[in-house]
Amino acid sequence: MSPSICWLCNLFRDGTNGITSRMCLEEVLQWSQSFEKLMATKYGRIIYRSYLKTEYSDENIEFWLACESFKKIASQKKRISVAQKLFQDYIQPQAPREINIDSPTREAIIMNIQKPTPSCFDEAQRIVYLHMERDSYPRFLGSVVYQNLLQSLSARRKEPSVSIKETE
Repeated sequence: MSPSICWLCNLFRDGTNGITSRMCLEEVLQWSQSFEKLMATKYGRIIYRSYLKTEYSDENIEFWLACESFKKIASQKKRISVAQKLFQDYIQPQAPREINIDSPTREAIIMNIQKPTPSCFDEAQRIVYLHMERDSYPRFLGSVVYQNLLQSLSARRKEPSVSIKETE
């Protein structure tokens, strides 16, 4: 395994403390059915986020998750503060973790950032979701990360190894 993925080894260790001890093969196989199924599960998001770090594109899922939390903020004062932080970190040109969105979406956020609503980042979040679904999700399914996870869970159940190619 390459040095850039070695830190992931701890995620896949067998035993009662590893993350794989809390997952089942059926859940992990469902992730290959759709990106929506992957993102709907706690461990799907954890593993996918870890994979995106190896691709240096974890800003996408970080932004998506931050938007999910942002929508739940009830206090307008806190919403303004968090919206400013999201803008500075992900939206403004040359942001440290700038996401790939179109100019009209960026401009709409700039116009609404002073009085943000729970939905002010929805379009940017939708665009980022589509980027992940179309670009990195297919690579994730063929990745060493996902394939090793399948093999680890298959071995735990003492079943023959399963790969995504065999399940299609």
